[in-house]
Amino acid sequence: MDNDVFKRRRIRYLERIGSDDVAILASAPLTPRNRDVHFPYRQDSDFYYLTGFPEPDAVAVFLPNRKKGQFVLFCKDFDPNKAIWEGRHAGLKGARKQYGADESYAIEEINEVMPDLLVNRERIHCGLGRNPEFDRMLLDWVVRVKSRTRSGIRAPEEFVDMDRVLHEMRLIKDSEEIGAMRHAAEISCQAHIRAMQECRPGLYEYQIEAEVQHEFMSRGARSTAYPSIVAGGDNACVLHYTENNDPLQAGDLLLIDAGAEYDYYAADITRTFPINGRFSSPQRALYELVLEAQLAAIDKVRPGNHWNEPHEAAVKILTRGLVKLGLLEGRPSRLIKKELYKDFYMHRTGHWLGMDVHDVGDYKVDDQWRELKAGMVLTVEPGLYIGKHCKQVARRWRGIGIRIEDDVLVTESGCEVLTESLPKQIEDIEALMEARS
Repeated sequence: MDNDVFKRRRIRYLERIGSDDVAILASAPLTPRNRDVHFPYRQDSDFYYLTGFPEPDAVAVFLPNRKKGQFVLFCKDFDPNKAIWEGRHAGLKGARKQYGADESYAIEEINEVMPDLLVNRERIHCGLGRNPEFDRMLLDWVVRVKSRTRSGIRAPEEFVDMDRVLHEMRLIKDSEEIGAMRHAAEISCQAHIRAMQECRPGLYEYQIEAEVQHEFMSRGARSTAYPSIVAGGDNACVLHYTENNDPLQAGDLLLIDAGAEYDYYAADITRTFPINGRFSSPQRALYELVLEAQLAAIDKVRPGNHWNEPHEAAVKILTRGLVKLGLLEGRPSRLIKKELYKDFYMHRTGHWLGMDVHDVGDYKVDDQWRELKAGMVLTVEPGLYIGKHCKQVARRWRGIGIRIEDDVLVTESGCEVLTESLPKQIEDIEALMEARS
């Protein structure tokens, strides 16, 4: 994204905190994979949201009304030797020219410089609890300012969780964010289509995962938004199954929950389809029920409705359907009240989506379900899971796990399904798979 996007965000953020406050954010640390090798680096979402700075070993400071500049960045100075071994990095000059910092300092200078930035600031907005070592550094800087109070200066007296303001900002997506999410969604849709077209009995789950990953990367999404779930047969009844090691059996369904990350924004899609290309009668009955529930839930995604309304709509459809199919007995209203549907549907119907796959933002405000507003993005993902050892139902239903998940943007007049291009009607899925080469 253009640096002006991050500058606008900083301005909006600074307008929302006290004029005499200060906000401090640390970058994500490098994470060891084994011995001297690290996992591929991914910046902390909050840090990137306000700075656009992609490197580790950095601290951003935001200072409303500071005459010398409101954005100070501590980072690694440019190292020609590091550039040879590890590649380009901004350095102090790049922090200013490329990333819009008003001032930049070497990260090694932070203990000398930071206390001066805290002088006469009332509150510190920070992410307490994320990094205990950094929390100790914050406290030490405040103590050092306090030691100078005889000189007539004041030290910050309060720590404030910056999530309260920043995460409310992140909950409502701007046009650039929505553009990135549309792109992540389209890449992910094409990856799921590829998986359907390549799927055959006898392949292994990880081979289908490889097809998904290939499509992500070939279209410019260098990483997944989360570990992909590729679950054949009964494995689909494990909600967060990621082993992806088993062979695919004819007659089973394959559940794929996979989304690309593009420009730091996530997609999150699930489709379930028959490995041999044709739904059996029990699979078809359960799939149609889940799809009916999903469409009813999506219909509730509109401004003015509350967060829980899509979930309530899905639960009603699923419970009534389970009674009709003979998997539950009793009045649907009583079954819902007693939550007996949870034997087969044990998770919620969605979550916020954005820079994080389970994105930030409260679901309740003042103990009431949050009202949906334009710019929010959420998933809608009802499912049914009947494990192979579930003896309370007839054998024909066992070993079937189904989830259908789309990414949905709340608009001014209703909603937009960002992942609409990916087939989910039975006839469309079967037609797509019949056309396999």
